[in-house]
This record gives sequence, structure tokens and C-alpha cells, in this order.
Amino acid sequence: MRRILANDGIHPEAQHLLEEAGFEVITQKVPQSELAGVIGNFDAAIVRSATKITADVLADSGKLKILGRAGVGLDNIDTEAAKQAGIEVFNTPSASSKAVASLVIAMISGIARNLHLAARTMPVKGATHFSELKKQYAGGMELEGKKLGIIGFGRIGQELGKMAVGLNMEILPYDAYFKPDTLACEFAGKKVKIQLKVLSFEDVISEADIISVHVPAQKGSALITAEEISKMKDGVILINTARGGIIDETALLAALNSGKVMAAGLDVFVNEPTPDAALLAHPSVFATPHTGAETAEAQKRIGQALAGRIIDFFEM
Repeated sequence: MRRILANDGIHPEAQHLLEEAGFEVITQKVPQSELAGVIGNFDAAIVRSATKITADVLADSGKLKILGRAGVGLDNIDTEAAKQAGIEVFNTPSASSKAVASLVIAMISGIARNLHLAARTMPVKGATHFSELKKQYAGGMELEGKKLGIIGFGRIGQELGKMAVGLNMEILPYDAYFKPDTLACEFAGKKVKIQLKVLSFEDVISEADIISVHVPAQKGSALITAEEISKMKDGVILINTARGGIIDETALLAALNSGKVMAAGLDVFVNEPTPDAALLAHPSVFATPHTGAETAEAQKRIGQALAGRIIDFFEM
């Protein structure tokens, strides 16, 4: 019987599909420090972002033939080391796109109506300072007509664009690999194509009221540094649900303190799972613990994609 290590867990339906196909699925987590000594005992492995598959882990890969990453990106897997060991690597980029995009919309909406602030203070002061808080958190903004810059217009960026179009926002997309000029949308069963402006990176960061980044983890310096922030509108809103380090956190904290950045929505951080406490505590930060893909529907789709790919691999 072929054995699969699901080191960061797996959706029950995916486990059922794999077991029904004759695989033994091990969900007991192997600590990172012990992984190199046991991973070669498995025919396949499934990880999320918590487990790091480094060259050292794959030094004695044994019978391991395929590695699945639940979610977007492969930055926690040394793909070159896997290639050298003859191990196929895959991820599930499309399964979580809607979930991540919906979190971005939730963050933008929450910031626009001061929900990130009200939710912190209402449990503490709501019963005694209700009228004061009502005045304090009034004056939010509506999203209609606001310019949403989307840096990285792949699957997630496009899903975000579709949702934002439904809110009658203006989409300002940028992608380093192609020039997006249309966006295919579907409303009430009707398919339409939205014409988009072809913009440069500089155009997007200088014109947008809100900027959301959807690019891979950065090697070296951040994509958004103090220099890029200085070119943005005063009072811009920044959202990062992609990878920690895409936005320079030190520069972001300084910009939040100065008011250059009105607020930030952050689902990912440098040094996860121990992010900067000062950033988390900042009153203008709407923070979530890397839950972008964590909807029941997305996890089911991810699990089905993982199971299907592994089953197909061994049936070839």
C-alpha cells in the first residue's frame, strides 16, 4: 500500500478519496527537525505553508515521488532539489482564488467603514461610551468609484477584480508578465468583458486609492518599500494577503504612523508564526492570521485537487 504524509493536515473528503483509491494517509505531524529522517518512507507528501521542504529534507528522499502544496506558491519547497531527486512538485493555485479575493474585499470594506477599529473598542467601551464611539467611527467611505490597484493580475488578482467590479470600483491592474486589458466577468448568468486601462506599475501605485498585492514571495528586497509608498496618494490603503515581505513592514509601520498610509489589511507577515507585535497592535492595521484560503469551500476544492492529482500520478 502506498503511503502519503499529509504533514499539515488534509480535508476529510480528500483523505476519503485517497483511502478509497488504496492509499494510506498519515496525518500525524512530523516535526520539522525530524522530517528529513522519515520523508523517504512515503510515496507522496502533502504540505501547506508550515512545513518547509528544503534540500536537506530531500537529501535522502527514498521512495518519495510526488510533493503536493495545498494552496498557491511553492516558496516553502526547494523545487530544484526536488527536481534533482526526480520528485514531481505541484500546487493548487486556482482552488483558493475566490477565498483569498473575498478576504481582500472584507478587509477593504471593514477599513472603509472603520470596522477594524470599532470591533476592537466596542467590547471594551461600547456599553459606557456608545455615543462617543458612534461619532468617532462615523464618516467612513463608500467603495463605489474608488480606484483599486491590483499588483499581480493572476488568478487571485482577477477574482478580486471581478468582485470589485460588482462594487462599481475602478480597476487598475498591473502584472509583470502580461498587460491585462480586459477582464471576463459573469453577472446573473450573463458573461461580459470589462475593458481595463493598460497601466505601468508606477501608474498604479500613484493613482490608486487602495492597493492590493498578489505576487509571489520576494527574493531580496520588498516590492513595496518606502520609495514606492512615497509615490502613493496620501491616505492610501494597502492590502497584503499574498506573502509576508512583499511590503516592507518597517516602511509600512512608519507610513501608518505618519498617516501617509491610512490603514493596512494584512493576512501575511514576515517571520510567521511570530509576526511583529508592534504591527499587529497598530490601530490602523486590520490583521488576520494567514487565513486567506481558509474557507470550507476552498479547503474542499484544494483537497479534491490534491487527491485527484496524486491518484492520477500513480495510475499513469
